[in-house]
Amino acid sequence: MSGHRRRTRILATLGPATDPPGMLEALLRAGVDVVRLNFSHGDPQSQVARAHAVRAAAQAVGTEVGILADLPGPKLRIESFAQGKIALRAGERFDLVARADAPPGNEREVGISYLGLPRDVDAGDILLLDDGLVQLKVERVEGERIVTTVLHDSVLSDRKGLNRLGGGLSLGALTERDRELIGVAAALGADFIAVSFCRNAADIEEARAIARGHGSDAAICAKIERAEAIANLREIIEASDTVMVARGDLGVEIGYAELPGLQKKIIRESLACSKVVITATQMLQSMVDSPMPTRAEVLDVANAVIDGTDAVMLSQESAAGSHPLKAVEAMARICVGAEKQFVMDTDFEKAQRDLQRADQAIAMAAMFLSEHVGVRAIVAMTESGGTARYLSRFRSNVPIYGLSRHAGARRQMALMRDVVPVPFDSRGLATREAAREAIRALFGQGLLSAGDRVIFTSGDHMEHHGATNTLRLLQVGTGGSAEGLGELQEAG
Repeated sequence: MSGHRRRTRILATLGPATDPPGMLEALLRAGVDVVRLNFSHGDPQSQVARAHAVRAAAQAVGTEVGILADLPGPKLRIESFAQGKIALRAGERFDLVARADAPPGNEREVGISYLGLPRDVDAGDILLLDDGLVQLKVERVEGERIVTTVLHDSVLSDRKGLNRLGGGLSLGALTERDRELIGVAAALGADFIAVSFCRNAADIEEARAIARGHGSDAAICAKIERAEAIANLREIIEASDTVMVARGDLGVEIGYAELPGLQKKIIRESLACSKVVITATQMLQSMVDSPMPTRAEVLDVANAVIDGTDAVMLSQESAAGSHPLKAVEAMARICVGAEKQFVMDTDFEKAQRDLQRADQAIAMAAMFLSEHVGVRAIVAMTESGGTARYLSRFRSNVPIYGLSRHAGARRQMALMRDVVPVPFDSRGLATREAAREAIRALFGQGLLSAGDRVIFTSGDHMEHHGATNTLRLLQVGTGGSAEGLGELQEAG
């Protein structure tokens, strides 16, 4: 058990660059823990095919890999131009036309996908297109036509995104298309469903209800990318299972200068609410074309790791880039480098005090013990993965082995920092016998050695969710025979 085991998880988006034979297996071996299916691109059938390919590749590699289905959401875009793209000049008039039958765009106007936009804007508003590269100032609204003035010379092409500086658009998070795609995600067995452009807790709860109606136990991920989401941040985090710092649209709406502080705030509040958090968008953007990241990108990823993010995400770098495997390898090296150089010191004085659940209390006690006694690992017997999640909220320096008989729970644990999911079925075993067999299994996999001290958490009735109520400090035995391997002793 030499070397540093990477603690931060890597999420990679699938696309044309990951489709060639053998590429998925290579990516999983390089360190991908969860894959993202971006339903904004391609047809649902192609994403279903990728999901099946992921399951096959994970089985071939012998690892647990989660699947995140990312819903498109109400992406506000301009429509197409007759010539594909146009040049805009500062000071000139340019109109946005909110009409379903708007003709192809030209140098004077273009249609928009969101027909309610004229109701949401006022004179003086700044509209940002193409991630803010094109800026328009609203002069007035004439019925279905928004009259604007171009602020900078720029080029605008088909189907670019549109935001209002400061947010404030009234369109909801879930479109009818999103509701249909939740059914697709449920059918393909997605472990996570990401809600794009969520505004409040109600958006998350609606997505969860639809998913459960389709028989899915997927964790619901809130993508924080609207100004309204920042205003309702706490309620969104509490309603969700997982949170994504979606820095693309968020940076456009709130301004790039505010983004670093907000990223840290979202990570901090997600951990405080015991939720898993992902940092995403343009983390290694230069690697879409380059085989190496820039120093600024290295620092960006490392800072997210130091801030405590559970996972870092690759988007275009892996989905459509020229070097998807190199991007994953670079991401893994950066995570390990940051983890080795920065030791997280858990501040238990700031830990939650009003605990309502036994498994949360056990998790806090286990992490306190690991900080003050010195153990090789924490072994958590869990049905749903909840105990492992609570344990991983306290940033420790020891691995957490999450043992579960449920494949879905293990795949969700694959997104949790510090957690190593391990298949194990404790049904029919007494508590002490289950502990003995679990330690023996980890010993056999080379994850524990004779003499190691471990903290073991379990419940009297492990077939029930939230049943963890027991903590034990154990020591792996030193017996040399097969029967002695993994023998347990109470640590004295």
